[in-house]
Amino acid sequence: MLNLLNSSFYPKKGSFTLLQIAAVSVVACSLLSSCQSQNTAAGKANLIPADTLVYTPPDTATIPHDKFGDMVRYGRELMANTAVYIGPNGKVGHYTGNKMNCTSCHLDAGTRAFGFNFFSSHARYPQYRGREDKVLTLADRVNNCIERPQNGTPLPVDSKEMEAMLCYMKWLSSGVPTGHRVYGDDALELNLPDRAADVKKGELVYNEQCMLCHGKNGEGVLKPDSSSFLYPPLWGSQSYQKGSSPSRVIKLAAFIKANMPDKKANWRKPALTDEQAIDVAAFINDDRIHPRPNKKDPNEKDYPDVTTKAIDYGSGPYRDNFSEFQHKFGPFKPLINYYKEHRYQITY
Repeated sequence: MLNLLNSSFYPKKGSFTLLQIAAVSVVACSLLSSCQSQNTAAGKANLIPADTLVYTPPDTATIPHDKFGDMVRYGRELMANTAVYIGPNGKVGHYTGNKMNCTSCHLDAGTRAFGFNFFSSHARYPQYRGREDKVLTLADRVNNCIERPQNGTPLPVDSKEMEAMLCYMKWLSSGVPTGHRVYGDDALELNLPDRAADVKKGELVYNEQCMLCHGKNGEGVLKPDSSSFLYPPLWGSQSYQKGSSPSRVIKLAAFIKANMPDKKANWRKPALTDEQAIDVAAFINDDRIHPRPNKKDPNEKDYPDVTTKAIDYGSGPYRDNFSEFQHKFGPFKPLINYYKEHRYQITY
């Protein structure tokens, strides 16, 4: 078994390419002392200006032919075909509770800009997370995804599969200094509308742009051999849980704007307007009309410190008097302005 705690195990970092130098943020973040999530407004402000070249992950042809490289390749395979290996019918273990793959959300096995990628993940963990109100390791964060979006049980941190995933993310972050971010590793910025999200308009967008891949009832599309999803479910018993990052409207809207419809849109040439992305994200995440798993331990409380709670998190309590409806669906500008006036941390 590989020892990920031994830094001498990893290949030495070479000099940065010009693209990496251009892409790496020049502002170092203090992970433990600042106690801020990577999604805070302050964190977004430290990203490189939008006219900077987006970070380009290393080419798979450069994966070394040694034990580390073997683990990197296995980690990439696990990201692409998670359910085949550790799903309900997995051949090496049964950890995820549905047949979604990591790449269902972390597009192109975590290599797509503004697609919930892993560009700088390894460089930024351990990291404080407001939802848990504690510092998580990268392995903790992987299990966080396995437990929530994939409705499963934690993968042993000393398992070959966990170590392979961490090796893959380590390799993807080659050249990214510890504690730094790169352009393209965060959510795409949106111009938030002055109104609340319109679920009815979002339904129209869904029917026109999303239904072909994700199904009339949000059920997704399985691969021909039913081993995993080709296009993931967006609600229902096989989709992500309440409280998962995609269940937040702003968070999901930014992802949709940069990537959807799949293979038709990208962050440079989006197919949807900001308002359309907000509306369809609200339609997908409307718990009043769409059932969603809720397997979280009832004794486990999200955001025990409400001062760190994301403003688009749909369940109270909050540090303000705005309603749960407004926190979930907006309008968000009054929330943001209120938090600015009171010098509160703004996270979304």
